[in-house]
Amino acid sequence: MSDEDLFGEQYISESSSEGDDYGGPPMPSVFIGHGNPMFVLGPNEWTNSWSQYALTFNRPKAILAISAHWFKKSTMVTLANASRLIYDFYGFPQELYEVEYLVSGSTWLTNKLLAMLGEFDIYGAEEWGIDHGTWTVLKHMYPNADIPVVQLSINYTLDIHQHLKIGQVLKELRKQGVLILGSGNVVHNLREARFELGFNDPYAYTVDFDLKVDELLKKRDLFGLTDILNSKEGRLSAPTIEHYVPLLYTLGASNDDDEFTTICQGYDAGSLSMRAISFG
Repeated sequence: MSDEDLFGEQYISESSSEGDDYGGPPMPSVFIGHGNPMFVLGPNEWTNSWSQYALTFNRPKAILAISAHWFKKSTMVTLANASRLIYDFYGFPQELYEVEYLVSGSTWLTNKLLAMLGEFDIYGAEEWGIDHGTWTVLKHMYPNADIPVVQLSINYTLDIHQHLKIGQVLKELRKQGVLILGSGNVVHNLREARFELGFNDPYAYTVDFDLKVDELLKKRDLFGLTDILNSKEGRLSAPTIEHYVPLLYTLGASNDDDEFTTICQGYDAGSLSMRAISFG
């Protein structure tokens, strides 16, 4: 099913402001299963995949991140001076709270988002920054922290199809050199997580749901990827939806003719999917 069939029209942003000139091929739309924040302290098979993937396309002009960990009642975007690291976790070793990723924001990209997403009552927020759903991934993909990063909140008052619609609005940014990065987990059930399992022995529902989502992504089955949340496996795999919704932004920002790539796949702690994919 095409985007026109789902949303009724194409949403195209104005592109006459400073910074729109790019000239390269469109950036990908990417979803990373970010998993345990401890992954930022040392490489493993997942983080190595993220690092290698970042070498397969041109350097972005900027990065727009949609993280599971900025799940709020409003649609917000970080301002250029709000790029500090947010250590939004508790009970971890002190060295994790000492990680730095001194990245800049982007006035150009923030202003673009304020203009493009006006119908969603978007506003700039100074109280947030770059949370661990974003910086634990980018620390591996772009360790020099030399690409501007802007975060967009996930507004939990919107329905699933509105999230997809926002993703479709965002796809125009790919032509302007912006990497769209959704960060969450296809399966995320911390109540059943057993971290002593490591990357072995996932629950049966974890595998079933993860593989079904993979099939739907390859087909770009927009309705299927929302309806599956109502299945038995869906209710176990996404008991809350904040880690699943970034996947819908990634999908919404894709095109019918984008190449689909599996960056990595597998499981952690029994009930976390580490699947990472890209369109483009």
